[in-house]
Amino acid sequence: MVNTNNTTKVITGKVRLSYVHLLEAYAQEGQGEPKYSTTIIIPKDDTKTMDKINNAIKAAFDSGKSDKLKGMKLERVSTTLHDGDEDADLERNPELKDSYYMAVSSKQKPGIIDKFKEEVTSEDDVYSGVYARVSLNFYAYNSHGNKGISAGLNNVQIIAKGDYLGGRSSADADFEEWDEDDDDLLD
Repeated sequence: MVNTNNTTKVITGKVRLSYVHLLEAYAQEGQGEPKYSTTIIIPKDDTKTMDKINNAIKAAFDSGKSDKLKGMKLERVSTTLHDGDEDADLERNPELKDSYYMAVSSKQKPGIIDKFKEEVTSEDDVYSGVYARVSLNFYAYNSHGNKGISAGLNNVQIIAKGDYLGGRSSADADFEEWDEDDDDLLD
């Protein structure tokens, strides 16, 4: 799908997912209704995806400037897009180095497919650290005195395994192949 300059819909290139809550809706205690959500991490060298995102932000601004964003200039509008090198705690989240990131969510469960367009429903395939393509829709908002542009989550295509984020490791990374002779080492 080609992204023209006047559309708010974006399909990313290869991004990494973090804080993944795509199989079940989630809400932190006291934080409102549960939603399906993730943070997408976009490498800074993916200029094609960033061009699409910047064009979609402009289209969402143009769509909302006469009502929700009235009186605001595009350069002053807050967005869900952040620079990992400037806005993130890289000691806590080193995966954000040399990347942009944004949190996205939806009240409706996103469609999740693999690279062969088969449905994905396993936590073994949908986790923080996996690589994916994500379908997003940017929109202007004016809520409780806050104005800006955010992005809603549409669908996800899982395209490659990645190391787990958040300290979890795979069983394959934790263990060597077992040899009965190794039993002596345990004693």
